[in-house]
Amino acid sequence: MTLKSKAKARRKLVLDVVNHLAITLVAIAFLFPFFWMVSNAVRSNAAVTAIPPRILPDIFEWGNFGAAWTQLPFGRFFLNSAIIAICVTAITVIVSCLSGYAFARLKFRARETLLLGYIGTLMVPPLMLIIPLFLIVNKLGLVNTFPGVILPISFGTFGAFLMRQFFLSIPMELEEAARIDGASRLRILVSIIVPLSMPAIGLLSLFTFIGQWNNFLWPLIVMTGADNATLPVGLTLFQTQQGTQWNYLMAGATLSMLPGVFLAIILQKLIYSSIALNAGMGGR
Repeated sequence: MTLKSKAKARRKLVLDVVNHLAITLVAIAFLFPFFWMVSNAVRSNAAVTAIPPRILPDIFEWGNFGAAWTQLPFGRFFLNSAIIAICVTAITVIVSCLSGYAFARLKFRARETLLLGYIGTLMVPPLMLIIPLFLIVNKLGLVNTFPGVILPISFGTFGAFLMRQFFLSIPMELEEAARIDGASRLRILVSIIVPLSMPAIGLLSLFTFIGQWNNFLWPLIVMTGADNATLPVGLTLFQTQQGTQWNYLMAGATLSMLPGVFLAIILQKLIYSSIALNAGMGGR
């Protein structure tokens, strides 16, 4: 090996070490809030607020998880969050597939203009829609009901745009062959397009489920009472006039993130496939 080759190999080794060190530091920065949450979930409330703070607890209070579960109707909170997150995810996937297919495959007047207007709604801050949506829900008598929470947030634009871009990457020849065999548009969508789009559907399902599982503001506005509270709203009940039970709050927050973690593990293959396919997606 020549001196020039040795110098080049040495530079590559240094760059690899620097890159891995930078990635490790970024990973630690992102993971530290989760570590701190779990660490505080297994301490006494006095240890959580102690100054100076300690990285690891002296005594592990594993009973905090059971106490957080029984002190409030956590099972009811889980059920309410599950109903809302699952229903919103299911409706969002169905609506996004139908609208994405229409924008990707159907030819009708002003399709591109309508698509631009559709995408333009992404630039409207969600907070601006809270009051109009609540007035509509209140007018329809849906306040303090699950449909009042689920329906207004199930028709997002992002899902339609994501599915449209994915549908464009599917060869048109498959659809044309099915149409020659006499298949209808809906049959083609259900039997051909949707099975080929499972990576994108998995990604959309994961984003939607986690987004609604953690949704705080809209369920807080529409639902009233502890029996109708979702997990993010229910966790605030650990904050009282007598003080905040930080250890139970952290234990409850740790429990509430488990469904999202399990769902990400289950769908990880679909997510990786979606990322790989999106890298080569150019549209047509």
